[in-house]
Amino acid sequence: MALAPRAVVVHRRSELEELVDRHGTRGQVEFFLRTRGRDLADVQARHDALDDALREVRAAVPTDWRRGDVERGDLHRFAFDPGDVCLVVGPDGLVANTAKYLRDQLVVGVDPEPGRNAGVLVRHRSAQVAGALADVVRGAAVVEGRALVRAVVDDGTSLDALNDVYVGHVGHQSARYVLTSPDGSERQSSSGVVVTTGTGSTGWATSLARGRTGAPPLPGPADDALAWFVREAWPSPTTGAARTAGLLTHDQRLTLVVESDALVLFGDGLEADRLTATWGQTVTLDVADRRLRLVAP
Repeated sequence: MALAPRAVVVHRRSELEELVDRHGTRGQVEFFLRTRGRDLADVQARHDALDDALREVRAAVPTDWRRGDVERGDLHRFAFDPGDVCLVVGPDGLVANTAKYLRDQLVVGVDPEPGRNAGVLVRHRSAQVAGALADVVRGAAVVEGRALVRAVVDDGTSLDALNDVYVGHVGHQSARYVLTSPDGSERQSSSGVVVTTGTGSTGWATSLARGRTGAPPLPGPADDALAWFVREAWPSPTTGAARTAGLLTHDQRLTLVVESDALVLFGDGLEADRLTATWGQTVTLDVADRRLRLVAP
């Protein structure tokens, strides 16, 4: 007998919960916020909005479905099943945080604070979740595929990211490496290399591309292409700055041979969840062989 589908609600702790943990009591939180020119009422309202959205999302799960629940900090140790439907309730970045742990599971992004989030990935309201799940059951859900970028170190370790991957010095200082792109190689010293997907092109890549001469056109959300940027390349007698940006199609790759003691790799801004490549190791970046499956509203 086949198991019933499982809905996994993914969320993050509210700012109020984190502040109470840090300061001990609501009174201390109110005092702390007041010294920063902020009001507890606003923090409470955001907490209540998230709480209401979570309650409505959980109530929308059919009674015969199995259920799971995971907070962002526990994603790395949560076991997702192949047939799970992930209900991600929070800002757009929470979908990106979740994507690296998924493989073919459907994702419904739910915005608990419409108007505060960009809504690029959390495009459902909590009241729409029941309908979205009904569409999934009927096979009528419209599913968008979003490319991920994959970084692989030659020791076999790897990571995937929905928005972008950074390779560079742990303190964003000078990183030395030999970069090889589809149009050639160059030894460089820079403050790091960023490789972005179409989903991430509205984030960090936007500022990297703005005002840069010869910046490539950024890929669209559904494109199987990546854009890459070198940050602050330093020309010297031994390092160059001729190859600082470009595009990678689905069958192309960017490689870096490390010439620093160590460089770090992390995705989607999660610096704590990182890989390290040491002198002489090779890092390869290209389009991952899987896609995020995002349920459209």
